[in-house]
Amino acid sequence: MPQDKKPHIVLQDAPQTLLYTTTNSSRHKRILPYRDRTTHGNALQKKLQQAWLEAERVGAAIRANRQGMYLEFISDPGEELRTKSLEDMRSKKIRLLNIREVKVEPLEGDGNEQTQTHATIYLANDYKHYFEKKVDDYLRFENESGKPRNQDLIDSISNIRIASEVDSFWSDDPALIPRVVPEWIEVWLSGEGDNLIADFETLLAQYQIRARPGVIRFPERIVKVIRASRAHLETLSSLFDHIAEYRSAKSTAAFFMGLESYEQAAWVDNLLERTSFAVDAVASVCILDTGVNQGHPLLNPILAASDCQAVDPDWGSDDHDHHGTLMAGVAAYGDLNLALATAEPISVGHRLESVKILPRPPRQNAPNLWGYITSQAISRAEIQAPNRKRTLCLAITADDTRDRGRPSSWSAMLDQLACTPGAEKLILVSAGNTSGTLQDAAQHYPGFQLTDSVHDPAQAWNALTVGAYTELTNITDDVLKGYKPVAADKTLSPFTTTSTTWEENKWPLKPELVMEGGNLAVDAEGFATNCDDLSLLSTWYQPTEGQFYPFAMTSAATAQLAWMTAQIRAEHTDFWEETIRGLLVHTAEWPEALKRQFVDDDSKTAFKHLLGICGYGVPNLQRALYSAQNSLTLIAQEQLQPYGKSPTNGRLGTKDMHVYDLPWPVDVLKALPDETPVQMRITLSYFIEPAPGEVGWKDRYRYASHGLRFELNSPNETKDDFVKRINIAARAQDEGAPGTASAMGHWLLGSQARDRGSIHSDIWQGTAAELAVSNLIGVSPVIGWWRERSHLNRWDSQARYALIVSINTPDESVDIYTPVAQQLNIPVSIEIPT
Repeated sequence: MPQDKKPHIVLQDAPQTLLYTTTNSSRHKRILPYRDRTTHGNALQKKLQQAWLEAERVGAAIRANRQGMYLEFISDPGEELRTKSLEDMRSKKIRLLNIREVKVEPLEGDGNEQTQTHATIYLANDYKHYFEKKVDDYLRFENESGKPRNQDLIDSISNIRIASEVDSFWSDDPALIPRVVPEWIEVWLSGEGDNLIADFETLLAQYQIRARPGVIRFPERIVKVIRASRAHLETLSSLFDHIAEYRSAKSTAAFFMGLESYEQAAWVDNLLERTSFAVDAVASVCILDTGVNQGHPLLNPILAASDCQAVDPDWGSDDHDHHGTLMAGVAAYGDLNLALATAEPISVGHRLESVKILPRPPRQNAPNLWGYITSQAISRAEIQAPNRKRTLCLAITADDTRDRGRPSSWSAMLDQLACTPGAEKLILVSAGNTSGTLQDAAQHYPGFQLTDSVHDPAQAWNALTVGAYTELTNITDDVLKGYKPVAADKTLSPFTTTSTTWEENKWPLKPELVMEGGNLAVDAEGFATNCDDLSLLSTWYQPTEGQFYPFAMTSAATAQLAWMTAQIRAEHTDFWEETIRGLLVHTAEWPEALKRQFVDDDSKTAFKHLLGICGYGVPNLQRALYSAQNSLTLIAQEQLQPYGKSPTNGRLGTKDMHVYDLPWPVDVLKALPDETPVQMRITLSYFIEPAPGEVGWKDRYRYASHGLRFELNSPNETKDDFVKRINIAARAQDEGAPGTASAMGHWLLGSQARDRGSIHSDIWQGTAAELAVSNLIGVSPVIGWWRERSHLNRWDSQARYALIVSINTPDESVDIYTPVAQQLNIPVSIEIPT
């Protein structure tokens, strides 16, 4: 290994494990609407009685097999329901099915748009009086503080009614509700088990309602795609006790690039002559797409015929479109422009795999249960080669952007696949391309890109979502004389989508990374076009017509990142999926032009906005692979138990935290001039287990199983004070927090920007003297559904994570690597001058 390429240091000693109690106070208590207790309570009692009368009026025949009814609870405009009190998590008799925000007309003279919270629940017949008793207790009794019993729940309710047959279950855009003509619909069932699926499929058969094969299973939810009209959905809601919600099913969009290609057979021969291919490579990139032409001479050496499959064998494994083969060429070699331009030897240390997830048109764009199809595709690859370390590469996305961060069945399936214990998966997803025309993307750049949302399923928490920037600005084609590039060098690609329109602080940062995605050329009149000069180069699916073809957009960016992950996997076969994902984010930087395109100052607010546009920037492969003399990377791959039961009262709460006392090059840092600027970067990467379903995204603890956070000691903080500051359990009885401050002022982003999703990264900036005494890192849990929904018996689960810490100095002659390696008894090679 070259002397300037040193291996990352993987910490072998376990961190200190401490019992943990969060320092976060209970969430802000919202002010309840004013209610006259007697008037309000009596009014709700009447509404409950009316709902039961309405249920009985529907008729005994249609409800013969029903064991309960659906109720809808509604808040005042602009207020929220206390939804946690609308379900009994220990019983299946009262189930919270969905929570929706419904727009209401503004009051006369008030132009402000408001929403009401609507919650649909299932209430079993033998629990008929459950809520009547809640209201009765509200009217008659007080709690210890003298307030009416159940006041938080009852005062938050404005109205109660029987659930309407479709609208109360529709959690998608209301405009997408099917009318007379049947459309493809996702039905989310409340419950679990094969019997529930069988009963529902029997009902579908009885009413001759078409259905797609397969289901997706989540905790307390099962998803099935059916073809139904509004009347069909009304029938299902009236006859079945386990409807939770309806959503419009997704269709997909492939890329069609109509540019000319040029045969370059001699280039192929030259590249093959100087390329070495690893025998029995463990690392692989699995392309989930339109199929790949395995016969292309550049792909044949690393893509075996047995590794070309399809979800449905009747589709064939060939590439019927060209998109999959374009993905394969970049995933194999990176940008072929670069590979062909050099005369140097090239080494390919990984293999390719292909599983076709789209059939030939016209069925290509048919809505389907894409999460199920994706899981079936991955299963085929794993069965074919179970021991490979694969990167799953998905650049097929939905052709709409209505989710805007909200989990879908597809994105949640990716999250579930990634976090499977013992079979964790590294999944890359393209952010999706701008939805309008090329003229829209060019003429309204970059505002058009900022308002066009990342496509489903790229909102998945555990996947790495890839957007695009560009360095391609040189137009040499004589045909395009007078054209100019839309995007300047190292700025946002005109093709990419972003997450700046998503609800703030609720959803993960997307995309996390950007790669080269090409550019557009525009003439003086504003006419925009693709061109070869502003695209990458990849392999064409019909090599008898041409070997190469231009390739751009977020698909090309995703394929490049897949190539990059394969290099890391081939070099570090012992790294976890969470670790590789973390390293890519950890090494990412914003090109200065890209940063200044959207950041006017160095405030945390400005950088938070930048994160929603291009994530953490462009990853650096060499830094992801190796440390250096003046740039040290430490890696911990650990697991902890976030939650546990109190030994005194049996209540669930947080359990463990980890404390790292890192082996720091203290003497080297202290020897530097006091004001020498240094940087430290910390990245925490883990996978959450999803629990999707529209049951209250205002409660962010319902989707993610758990969350983890990191903390660093401040320069003047002892280990004892640091632990006490972040952990109440470490304090003596009645002892307050120590007076020392956190390291907040040293962070570039801060916790409000970085603590979203399931990967958190930030840059600490300070002097060498300050860094010398800042080597304590705490990893601790925050609330998730493993704790909140104890009846699912996941509260004692273990959570894996990768913690990555790097420090670097601006002076390349400063050796911070060797002192740390020596502390850990790691041999360090010594360069002997010649």
